[in-house]
Amino acid sequence: MFIYIKKFIKKIISLFHIKISFFSDDLASPLTKDNISLMNEMNFDLNSFGELNKNKFFYVVRRSPGAGLFSNLIFVLNHLALAKKHGFIPFVDMQNFKTIYNEKTKLRNTYNSWEYYFGQTSKYSINEIYKSNKIILTNNKFYKSFTHTISDQNTKLFKIAKSSLKINKEFINEASIFVKKNFKGKTLGIHYRGTSYKTSANHPFPPTKKQLLKYCNKIIVKNNFSTIFLSTEDKNIFDFLKKKLGSKLCYINNSYRSFKDDAFKVYPRNLHRYKLGKEILIESLILSKCDSFICQESNVSEFIKFLDQNRKIKFYYFNNGFNSSNEYVAKWLWYYKNIMPKFLGGFE
Repeated sequence: MFIYIKKFIKKIISLFHIKISFFSDDLASPLTKDNISLMNEMNFDLNSFGELNKNKFFYVVRRSPGAGLFSNLIFVLNHLALAKKHGFIPFVDMQNFKTIYNEKTKLRNTYNSWEYYFGQTSKYSINEIYKSNKIILTNNKFYKSFTHTISDQNTKLFKIAKSSLKINKEFINEASIFVKKNFKGKTLGIHYRGTSYKTSANHPFPPTKKQLLKYCNKIIVKNNFSTIFLSTEDKNIFDFLKKKLGSKLCYINNSYRSFKDDAFKVYPRNLHRYKLGKEILIESLILSKCDSFICQESNVSEFIKFLDQNRKIKFYYFNNGFNSSNEYVAKWLWYYKNIMPKFLGGFE
């Protein structure tokens, strides 16, 4: 009987595998518009904006509106590899081509959101580049040949990241101060990506509260951790783990957390968009100093694995499978699986 019920439920779900276009309205968008005068219909062809540097080829990397901070970072690193391969001079332009992290006002003496967090990829100024004779404006898409893996030390992309990626020292210092103040004994890091990951097509399912607590307790008891550092944007999970894990738990107090996926839909504090990037970057730097790390497969965990170049961290990956590729089904599938028993397609 149970087998027939399970087949019936799966049949009902399959009927909804129809793409509903209005869900695209939920995507995050920049606060201001791109400088469209710099765009060209042939985005990957050669452009000329002036007479300077006639013997140089500039390779302008753009991604607008982009996605999460580390998705943007990995996108840029893939393009840096292409630029090096062809002998181009790379420059990341997130000033004229806005991302979801750009603020409306100048910050850290720049309008370029890449430079909020990372050093620029060449010595040339943006003004000089857009007066130069040979400029390639990159395509805005993530090419099929690109990879999300930057932690494999045997790849060219790892070497590009190691040599070219310069994290602003302010954030490194803040992370270091936090670690010295809060870490005592063996430390477990937890990164939980909830909110949007529960409803995003093709993304890994985050664990339920019950799953997460059971997994955490098992690892904590086995390893006798003195300190647990938590990074999450999900206020529901934050409150839950704060209550369950008690005094061992530490975290950045002012990181933005919410009960819903609204981080890029509200503006509740000064420089909110900038702070969203700052917080996840500092939290990742802190997580890279932990002895062990519980996480889902994500760009965040990949970045932390890249930072852990001496391979000191023991990684515990939580695998709950992946959400549907259909946007409509993906909006509800995690919630369905959360309340249903396993024999009806629920989580373990």
